[in-house]
Formats: sequence, C-alpha cells, structure tokens
Amino acid sequence: MIDKKRLYASLTLLPLLAHAETLQLDTVSVTATKVETETKEVSQSIAVVNAQTIEDKNVLDVSSALENIPGVNVESPTNSPSPRLIIRGAGLKANYGVREIMVMKDGVPMTDPDSFTRFDYIDMQDVQSIEVQKGPGSINAANATGGVIQLITKSVFEEDKNSIKIGVGDDGQRNLNLKLREKIDDNDFVSMNFSKRQIDNDWRDNNAFDTTQINFKYGHIFDDASTLESEFAYTESNLDLPASMTKAEFEAFKRTGEQHDTSSPWQNTARNSKILSFNSKYEKEVGDWTYKPRFYINRWEHFHPVTGIINDADKNYVYGTDLEADYAHRLFDQEATLVIGATAKQDRSDDAKKYQYADVVTKNVMLYGRPITQIVQTLSNEEGALANVEDSLATLYGVYAMETFKPFDRTTVDVSSRIDRLGFDINSYETSYFDYATSSYKTGVGDYAIDKSYTLLSSKLGVTYALSDITNVYASIAFANQAPTTSELSDNEALDKTKSINYEIGLKTRTDRFSYDAAIYQNDVKDEIIQIKDASGSTIYDNAGETQKRGFEFLGTYRMNEALSFGLSYAYSDFQYVNFQEKVGSVFINRDGNYLPYIPKHQYGLEATYKMDNGFKTRVQTKSWGSYYLDNANSDKYGGYDFVTDVMFGYEKKNHLIQLNVYNVFDKHYAMQADKSVYGIESYKAAAPRSFMVSYRYSF
Repeated sequence: MIDKKRLYASLTLLPLLAHAETLQLDTVSVTATKVETETKEVSQSIAVVNAQTIEDKNVLDVSSALENIPGVNVESPTNSPSPRLIIRGAGLKANYGVREIMVMKDGVPMTDPDSFTRFDYIDMQDVQSIEVQKGPGSINAANATGGVIQLITKSVFEEDKNSIKIGVGDDGQRNLNLKLREKIDDNDFVSMNFSKRQIDNDWRDNNAFDTTQINFKYGHIFDDASTLESEFAYTESNLDLPASMTKAEFEAFKRTGEQHDTSSPWQNTARNSKILSFNSKYEKEVGDWTYKPRFYINRWEHFHPVTGIINDADKNYVYGTDLEADYAHRLFDQEATLVIGATAKQDRSDDAKKYQYADVVTKNVMLYGRPITQIVQTLSNEEGALANVEDSLATLYGVYAMETFKPFDRTTVDVSSRIDRLGFDINSYETSYFDYATSSYKTGVGDYAIDKSYTLLSSKLGVTYALSDITNVYASIAFANQAPTTSELSDNEALDKTKSINYEIGLKTRTDRFSYDAAIYQNDVKDEIIQIKDASGSTIYDNAGETQKRGFEFLGTYRMNEALSFGLSYAYSDFQYVNFQEKVGSVFINRDGNYLPYIPKHQYGLEATYKMDNGFKTRVQTKSWGSYYLDNANSDKYGGYDFVTDVMFGYEKKNHLIQLNVYNVFDKHYAMQADKSVYGIESYKAAAPRSFMVSYRYSF
C-alpha cells in the first residue's frame, strides 16, 4: 500500500517558487551507434544519467546512479560499490558481480570475456555520465544479452577546473577526492584523479569497506589533428561481505535496524582486490573514414573467502583490442554511417588457489548413516589446507558491423550484426571441496579439465520514424546469444548457450518543458541459464527450456519552470517460465507458467529538483519495489518496499559547494534481496538504514 503521508512529506520538502538556469532535456548517446546520436534517434530503450544528477546524488557507487531507471534492478546487499545488477531479467543468475551485461568505460570493455564485471575497481567519482542501453543486439555487447552500460569520464582534452572534495558521515563514512588537470602545451595534456573512501557499516557485523583509487591520463594531439589518449589506473579495494539472515533474524532487523550475531557459520567472508589497468585509444580521420583503435590490459588479484572455500588468486590478466572504423557516406541520397570493427580479448588466470578454512569450530554428527565432521562456525578467514589449483583461459574474438541510413526523410534505419567465438580452457587439480549438503570437506576428484567453445551471434534491425519535430516512434527486433561462465561450467559442463530474441516498440518526445521515453517489449529466451538453490544453500545452474519476458517502461521529466522539475519512472515486468523442469533432489518438478523470482511486477520512482539563482539547490528522490516471488516454485512472496526516500540540500557559490545527502530518510528497514531454497529455507539480505553524508568541494 502507498504510504501517502511519507510521499507528501517527501514532495513538500521542495520549495514551490522558481528562478534559475534552464534544464537541458535533450541528451546525446555515444554508446548505441558508436557515434554521437541524440537518444531520440536511437531505435531502442536507452537512458542517460547526466553529470548534474551524479553530483546531486553524490554518486559513490553505480547503484545510486541507476536505481530509478525503469527495467533496471540494481541493489547492493553489501552497501558497497559491488552491486547486483539486472536489466530486464538478464543478470538474475549471478550470485555476485555482474553477468550478462556489457560494461564499458570510455569505449573500453570492463567486462571479461565470460561476461563477468567487477564494479569495485571503477572509480565513480571520475565518471561524468552513464548510458544504459537495454536489451540484446548491440554491436558493443560481446557475450551479453542484457544490454550495455557505458561509463563516460572526463576526457583529458576537455577543459576543467581542479577540485578537492571531502565528505564525512555516520557509520564511519569518509571520502576524499582530488582532481587535477594541466595543459602542458598546445598538444599535450595530463590529468590525475585520486579517491579514498571508507565506511564501517557499524549497524551490522563484518561489513567494513575501504578503497584507494588513482588514475593518470595523458593526451596528445598530433599535427594532423589525430589524437592519442591513454590512462593508467590502480585500485585497492577491501570489502567484508556480511552474512545473510534467516527469516527470524530478518524480523529482528526490521524491529531494530541492527544485524548482529546471525546464525550463519560464514561470518568472515570478504573480497579484497588489487587492480592495475592500462588503456590507450587513437583516433584519426582520413577522408570519410575515422579510425578508432583501442588497446587495454589489466592485472588483478584478489583474496576472496566465500561459503566453504577461500579463493586466493594473484596472477590474473585481461587484455584485448578493439579495432573500429567509421565511414561517413551517402545512401538513398541521404547521409549514412557505416561502423565496422574487430574485437579480440583474453582472460587468463594462472595458478589460482582455493583453500579450506583453517580456523573453524566443528562438531561430529551422524548423517546419511555415517559420521561427519561438520563446520559450525568460522572464527577467521585464515587459510587452511589447499583444496584446488586451477589454470583457466577464456578467449573471445569477433567482428561487427552497423549501417545507419535514411531511406526517407523522416525514417532512419539501423542494421547491425556481430559474430564472436568464445572458448574456455580450464585445467584444475581438486584435492578437496566443500559439500553444502553435509557442511563438511570431502575428497576431490583430482585432475579435471574443461575445453569448450561457443559461437555467439548478435543482430538488430531498428526503424525510427519522426512523427513530428519533437516525437519519434521506433520499432526493433534483436537477437543475441549468451554463453555460460567458467564457474557455471565447472558446476555443469553440459550447459548450452542461451538464445534471446527481443521485440520492442517505443515512443520518445523531447521539448523544452518535458521529455519522456515509453517502451513495450517482449523478450523470448530459450535455454536461459538460471540458478537453483538447494536445501543447504548451494547454487546449481541449469538451462530452463524457455522463458518469456514482457514489459512496459516509462521514464519522464517535466520542467515546471526554470528552477523546478519533476521526474517519474515506472516499469511493469511480467517474466514467466514457458517451459522449465526444476530438479529438486532427484525429482523434476514442472514450473511452466511460474514467474521468475526476485523481479517485482511493479517498480516505480519519483524525483524532484529545485535550483535557485542564489546557489541553493535541493533534490528529493523516492523509489518503490512491488512484491516478488522468493523461488522458482512461486511458493511465497516478499512484500517489497514503498517510498524509500533520499534527499539532498546544497549551496554553491563561486568555487565552493557544500552539500548534505540523507539516504533512506524515513529509516525503513527492508530486505534488499530475499530468496528461498527448493526445500523452503528462506534467506534475507538487509538494506542499509538511514545514513547521511556532508560533503564540501572547492574548485580552483
């Protein structure tokens, strides 16, 4: 039920008078077609989060930037920069990190070949805008059916003031950011961005987080006007992963807003990472051609204790190249653009180790007619006996092409296609493994290997028609494949690739006063890879026969006058299994017609911003999730949440900006994630209670 009192309280925090600068409602995308295009001209659903929104929300992680985009389910159960991110149901299978979605930064892929993305090594304080392209078929999306997220940072060639920003808040929040840029001469430019952040999250156990990030950029303009821009970055991130809660423990959290002494044996899980990365891109025009080759490499290591096993890998490399060329020409006596390119990238992990927990409390029990030494509790994440050593290699290479042309004055057509080859080569020696059913370690299988390859196709046909100077209607059909990940193949080597086909129609309007995007889509997925939780909490991966995802999305902004504007977002998601036999123990149970878990049928958000000539500004945003099913059996629902509200007050004068951000103003205690095993065991992950941060920025 809608909490009207809290809604009215949220909206009346805003003054109703207005005199300020004009709000720019038109936005430009550089993702969808690889060349700058107004979002109104893109023949699919795309959302842009601009620099002003990122500043007003004091965005320190991607969750807060994307949370009110319809069709995007983004939550961070760890209250850190590592979210669970789902676009129109894609990514639902991921236990951690981001899957099935291509994430790029300035055109450079952040996503590994097997579709895994780690957001904790992306400094969001260096990001000035974000684009979200929804659905399959993008020429950017190699092995990703969910869509593309493009993070755009300030180019070293763009003029910008230097700045220092500090922030403090409750729960031990601290933030420091320093940005410097220097023009060496007419041809050479350098910049530096340094960030240090920490949060204690004292309201629950084992959830401290800290990160240190620095990047250097260098840009050179050659005499022929071609450019070279390179970036070197380093990240050190330390994140304690809090345990989930039982239903009874979640009820206690709802009463108190605290999460302590939970019954989970795994109280010392974490993910501590160090990442070095380098990328370089060159751009040169030769007649009607523009060449854009890119090269990138990163080396990362992590210490990652999880349920039952401690992952320790310090020799991991991702490297690749994207060779793009754009050709401006004429077709049907109209301007047209051809984009072609080739991609190659590799993810290599050498001598990755898994260990048993050394510091544990055990008990001897009789289970299945035999004595078992069962782990009751971990006391630390100290490494014990070596359990597994693995070398893995994921290699992806492919080609792509996209033609955009106007067969008639008011009609734009874009046709794109890409084909990729993805191969996995995994060699492991397993001494022991953790058995979820008995909560104990068992003897491993010894040597095992996986050698598997997939051919991945992706294509899209889109048509946009200008109904008027301000309104476009579009229709598109897109297809893409999604391969399983290395971890999923280790669990089930028989997994097949998914086949996703998406049908979409939409309407887009841009005026000085209002802007909106509306879309209706149907996404049919065959052999979708899904996760199944058994009674012990173990995750099993399998191909569902077929799922169908239907939805409606609306995103609108209305500028009442030059100071006051309102925003509304809404998503209706009707995601069902068409053909799915779920394995429960040794029995297969029919789930045809059931709804996918976790995805709410209704998701909506409201926001309002107010800016005055004297430098005062304020913003209110509220989000709501409807109820959703906890499991594939649809045996029970979580009720969702209504009007979780954030507010910002700020004042800017000359080179000074001071800002207060309060999150979850009404201190709602709710679950950010809830699920149930096939045997009825419920699990909950808490959202953060009310918190605040005061920040000050000085530009010079």
